[in-house]
Amino acid sequence: MQTEQSKKSVGNRAAASNRLSFGGKFVQLLHFGYHQAMSCIFPVAIFGTLAVSKWIDLPFIYRYDLILLILLGVQLLMYRSGLETLDEIKVICVFHVIGLALELYKVHMGSWAYPEPGYSKWFGVPLYSGFMYASVASFMCQIWRRLKMDMTGWPNMVPVAALGAAIYLNFFTHHFIPDFRWWLTALVFILFWKTVIYYTVRDRTYRMPLTVVFLLVGFFIWLAENIATFFGAWKYPDQHEAWRLVGFGKISSWFLLAIISVIIVAQLKHVKAGRTKAS
Repeated sequence: MQTEQSKKSVGNRAAASNRLSFGGKFVQLLHFGYHQAMSCIFPVAIFGTLAVSKWIDLPFIYRYDLILLILLGVQLLMYRSGLETLDEIKVICVFHVIGLALELYKVHMGSWAYPEPGYSKWFGVPLYSGFMYASVASFMCQIWRRLKMDMTGWPNMVPVAALGAAIYLNFFTHHFIPDFRWWLTALVFILFWKTVIYYTVRDRTYRMPLTVVFLLVGFFIWLAENIATFFGAWKYPDQHEAWRLVGFGKISSWFLLAIISVIIVAQLKHVKAGRTKAS
């Protein structure tokens, strides 16, 4: 995704970042944390809404409907305030549809359930559920823009698109054919082993293998999933009697979901960059 000249420039800036003093590194960490926090506004809004709506019962509106209205309002405010761009809203809508399709199938198969009533439920799935997937896209888009992310070693689009499609389909097909998640995980490491992501904090650039980014995003989504189920966003079959920790095995699922997120966002960014250069 970069020219050879830009690769060298990014590499030189990344090497220079190692010469910072302890105080300078602490300032960098504060700025990094600030951009992470600002990129998490929509996910935080979701968890905040789940928490507050769990303990406050409004007699004139169902909880699932209230959550949907609040999240639509948050998205509108973020767009009108400039926190999200129109292109980012489009990406979020794509993820909402992708996530909602998966939710409809998983609820139908009994993987989890939304037991509360609501007018905005469609085949047992509240429409707000797509926003939980869209929040991942919101974070990816914002952090990409805020930290001026770029990549080297990005594979050819054909195998990348094929792997992303296979990962998404495996979420559906593992109910009636063998689960290929570990084979797909191995393919991820093979395909992306040369891919490095660069991000800039203030005037200094850092690097990280993309597979490490996948693992970190997957782990933190798993943490968020535990928070969401605790506040009743949905329930797994073993959580109907009482809440319990979501199994660590789910991290692999979120790891694969993170890959789909990065693939879609990266490809859209790449396409947009190509159109900008062409114009």
